[in-house]
This record gives sequence, structure tokens and C-alpha cells, in this order.
Amino acid sequence: MSILNVLLRPDQLLVAVDTWAEDALTHKSSVGAKLLLIPQHNLVLASRGSAQFFLKIYELCLQASFRADFTMEQLMAELGPAMDHLWPNYLQAAAEAGLTRHILHSELVLGGWSPKNGRMVATAYAKDAGGGAARVQPLDGGVASPGEPLRGRKDSFELEAVLEAGRLQATYLNSSVGRTVAGGRLLVAVLQKGQTSITDVAAL
Repeated sequence: MSILNVLLRPDQLLVAVDTWAEDALTHKSSVGAKLLLIPQHNLVLASRGSAQFFLKIYELCLQASFRADFTMEQLMAELGPAMDHLWPNYLQAAAEAGLTRHILHSELVLGGWSPKNGRMVATAYAKDAGGGAARVQPLDGGVASPGEPLRGRKDSFELEAVLEAGRLQATYLNSSVGRTVAGGRLLVAVLQKGQTSITDVAAL
């Protein structure tokens, strides 16, 4: 499950994730990094859903970032088809491990400073076991996943407000599922032109 929140404005991008990770077979919990950087291009890739799929996509993004003609716009265009290409192998591996299909999903956000546009940009991607091409959504203002517990709340870049939102989402998810599927600590990445910071805000 997990939490993935994104706030976007022309000069700043904020991405918040929880650190709760869980082995899909044993349900043994651990700590996971659900946002990773491509620092030389001031980009962040964040995830909600399968950690293994996220790490494979991050590996491909990192490889692409070394290209001499790299642009974030090209990477954003390539990411959806890359997800579609890798997804059948992930489904097969999950089936061989005995995982039920309904729990298999991945939500990703790629964002950062765009020299071409002179502003922060971000795009969200989603895949699930139902098939079909990856859903691709350029963001305008941000996205909250899950969004239900945050309806009616104003967006805020203040860390206290981001933490409160994360706690509401974790409580909502854990109550909906009937066990802990989100939690740990809240990690927040804030990107500006030429600068990225990551803050371990607090326990959820």
C-alpha cells in the first residue's frame, strides 16, 4: 500500500513517502526507501506499491541518466513504455511466488527541475494486474495517494501539515485493510532549482 504525496509549483517540488516495507509472502516488516534521487539532473523517483518493480525502474532511470543526450522529458516519455515492457515479467515472478494478482500494483512519480521549461515538472504513472498500458498523468499542482482521507484539506508545503496528512492517510489505509500496510517514518524530499533536501520528519 504505502503513502505517496506530491506537491508541485513552478519553483518547488515536494514528495512525501512512508518507510513501511513488508515481505509479500511472510508479511515481515522492514524499512524501505520509497524515494530515490538522480542527483546530477535534480530528479526524484518515488513509489507506492511493489518495491521490487520500483527498484528495477529506478535502475533503468539511473542508466538512462548517464546518456550524453539525456533530458528529463525524454525519460518521462520512455517511462510508461518501460513499465509496460517489464510488467509481464513481474506478474510472472509474482505468480511463481504464489502472490495473488489483486495485490500487484505500482504507482510512480518522476519529477524535478526542467531546464527546457524553466520550472519544476512531474508525471505520475500507474500499473495494476488488470492489464492495459501504463496510466500516465502529467501533474499540475500534485497528487495524493490515497486521496480519500485528504478531501477538503488545503495543500501546504509546511512539514507539519505534510506530516498530519501522512498520519491521516496511514490511519485510513491500516483501518481499511485491517492490518499495518503504511507507517514507519515520513520521508520528505524537497527539490528546487539546483538543490535537493531529504528530511526524516517524524514517526507516523
